[in-house]
Amino acid sequence: MAVTTLEQHLPQVRETHWTRHTMPEVAEPWLHGREKSVATDCNTPTALSEVLATACRGTALRGPKRTVLFVSDAHADAQAFTASLAASGGVRQTGPGARDFVLTAQGRKSVFVIGGDCLDKGPSNLELLRTIAYLKGLGARVKLLAGNHDMRLLMGLRCLEQRGSPLTDHMFVRMGSKVIPLLHEVFVEHVQDEPDSLNSVPDEDECRRVLFPADDWYEAFPRLAKPHLSTAAIDKEVRRVRSKVRDFEQQCADAGMTLRQVYATARRCQRLFMRKRGEFGWFFGDMQLAWRSGSFLFVHAGLDDEIAGLIRRRGVAEVNRQFRKTASRNLFQFYFGPLANTLRTKYRREDLPLTGRGVAHAYRSGVHFVVHGHRSRQQGQRLALRSGMLHLEGDITLDRNSRRQLGLPGYGAGATIIRPDGRVVGVSADYPRAKVFEPAAYLDNRTYFYYDPKPQEFSSRIPAGR
Repeated sequence: MAVTTLEQHLPQVRETHWTRHTMPEVAEPWLHGREKSVATDCNTPTALSEVLATACRGTALRGPKRTVLFVSDAHADAQAFTASLAASGGVRQTGPGARDFVLTAQGRKSVFVIGGDCLDKGPSNLELLRTIAYLKGLGARVKLLAGNHDMRLLMGLRCLEQRGSPLTDHMFVRMGSKVIPLLHEVFVEHVQDEPDSLNSVPDEDECRRVLFPADDWYEAFPRLAKPHLSTAAIDKEVRRVRSKVRDFEQQCADAGMTLRQVYATARRCQRLFMRKRGEFGWFFGDMQLAWRSGSFLFVHAGLDDEIAGLIRRRGVAEVNRQFRKTASRNLFQFYFGPLANTLRTKYRREDLPLTGRGVAHAYRSGVHFVVHGHRSRQQGQRLALRSGMLHLEGDITLDRNSRRQLGLPGYGAGATIIRPDGRVVGVSADYPRAKVFEPAAYLDNRTYFYYDPKPQEFSSRIPAGR
């Protein structure tokens, strides 16, 4: 296929003088990006054909019912988020502000999937959340996935409500320095200028007792966690908490907050995020651990054998039901179990494994692709294999703080577009060409890729004679 025929699959982006990024206008087949686009274990047409043949052996490959516009890991950079919405073709910017945009015709027909990690790092946690709320208010279909940075805040706030167990009493301070920009934003906007904000707040020593784990935590946690975690995992957790306890108070002071002010800010966060009438009460209420459309499973980080088996037995709806139940009632079980592994795995040795058994569960349930963020890429999206299953890595380093550390300019922009005909398009301001992946091109006569344009989805029927 000639490269010139691929441009028709690019998102229709209407340029305005508010757009600060030049998005790619030329496309290339995904494999042409080599190591910048494809991991070494799936970097040839033969390798991709073999993977897809295995995946489709029992169920036909299906595209999403509607075009999916996937944006992940904005990390509190509202401008980067809006620029990425525009790069997807789903909105058109109308001004310089993060909420200066309107839905396009494509945006009204599509599903916006926000892949998690909306929070932390800065510079604009609250403005990013308000931008998501504004997008929803325009009538957009929005699916919001849980990221590890997002859930860190929820666990820290719930820890303050559920204190009394050494298994979870460290969860507030465990949020560490990355949550301080968010706390500081809430402090400045809701606490700093309120004359009565500290009236009911206890003294510094009591605030320290409430916010930090007790002195005997370092003995109690290993003893209580031993039936559930390995010795290595327990030791790692204790070391991490020691480090964060040592530094947290000074980091708050560097941001201009005393512990009393931090405590008052945390209580205000509870009202904002954990009460139905709070401005951001929708954020955790709307959050899902996973979302599926067609053969594509969307999560923040990845999959493991247990979650893949649960999807096969009970479906994605059950995964989300368990996520909501466990994250509200048992923070330890949630954070150290397979549910949280889904939003923090990087397929390291210490993470819960995805093996051939889990991949087989996924394939038998009709899941052929995992689309996720969490693994930061600097030159656009990448395809990779995990235990022989295709993963589409969609974290393209959007927030300016992460980019500054990597020597990248300003804030980023980009999105992953997955169309009902199965094509995947990756656009990023950090890569000169759009990447187009066409699964049908890698399927031979052993497999079937049936597309019915009327219902805008692939048929789940496998042709006769299979």
